[in-house]
Amino acid sequence: MGLACHIAKIHSEASVEKNVWELKQYIEELYWGSGKQVLLLGHSKGGVDAAAALSLYWSELKGKVAGLALVQSPYGGTPVASDILREGQIADKETRRIMELIVCKLIKGDMRALEDLTYAKRKDFISKHKLPVDELPVISFHTEASTAPTVLATLTRIAQAELLPWLPLPRFFLSASEFVELMLASLKVPVVAPVSAAMAVTALHLRLRYGERSDGLVTRRDAEVPGSVVVRPERRLDHAWMVYSTLKKGSAEADASEMCEALLAMLVEIGRSKKFR
Repeated sequence: MGLACHIAKIHSEASVEKNVWELKQYIEELYWGSGKQVLLLGHSKGGVDAAAALSLYWSELKGKVAGLALVQSPYGGTPVASDILREGQIADKETRRIMELIVCKLIKGDMRALEDLTYAKRKDFISKHKLPVDELPVISFHTEASTAPTVLATLTRIAQAELLPWLPLPRFFLSASEFVELMLASLKVPVVAPVSAAMAVTALHLRLRYGERSDGLVTRRDAEVPGSVVVRPERRLDHAWMVYSTLKKGSAEADASEMCEALLAMLVEIGRSKKFR
């Protein structure tokens, strides 16, 4: 498309309030430096931060921003945040542990970042600060993770990597059975299960507990911004797809970078075909 790409250096673990101020300054810096309008694209909490910046500072950013694309963003909140922050919401401790790990790694932050993504916080923010969807193109892109048995089954096959044996440890104070168990344990290293399998577990949890389809972290319903153009691909994609899809070489299917380019092209086309006030 011939567009210059810039990545805003914000910290996703920071509060929305802090990030929106930094985004506002960065947008103005880009605009005044290039003299061109800015297209915003944010994934996950990044989309929430970008939308919040426009909601809070639209009077100053109007004319400087040409469109916004939210990709798998919990605009309406996410039950995962509420479940983790409220004790007793997830009965299975192992599932809770997996969800905490995924959220911290993929939403990119510590547990404090989740507070702004709870339903209570998002409802309060949206009621007070309106996103100007009638004044600029806005796209909501959301997906559904696969919960097929073949994906879930990978969690049951935690492989063991065999290591070359070291010299036996002294058997002092150990029975024969204890010594054997210790030796066998020392020869194995657990292999981490694929992210797609962990995402499938959380997606299944959200579907069974709440009856909602999701990408593993964000439900389809919560990812839709009212009044936006909604993109719902039929292809099953989990929340981590934006990260690992570009690592797959030679795939015939579009990866995350190609998808982002398509969304930006849509924003430009919508802006041309539709008159905004």
